[in-house]
Amino acid sequence: MVDSKTPAEWEVELGQQLRDLRLRQNIDQQRLAEQAGVALNVVKRLESGKGTTVTSLIKILRALGRVEWLNTLAPTVSISPLQLLHAKQPRRRASRSRGV
Repeated sequence: MVDSKTPAEWEVELGQQLRDLRLRQNIDQQRLAEQAGVALNVVKRLESGKGTTVTSLIKILRALGRVEWLNTLAPTVSISPLQLLHAKQPRRRASRSRGV
């Protein structure tokens, strides 16, 4: 599946989602900024889709109780079952039958 959104469109969408989450929790921007330990301007910029640092985003997600969102961005890497199938298996030899 190919997504045709631009980075700017993604920033706007993420900002809207964070704003909606903040409003559902009945927190104003100033209080969120204080809880996250960031400037009020950071919250405003993020919600308006104008970007911010990754550090600020993480602080805001923590303050909103949604740090688990980060796990969906960078899931733990594991070996896929297909890679296991293609992994080289050690060669096995049939044992000789004795006494035949």
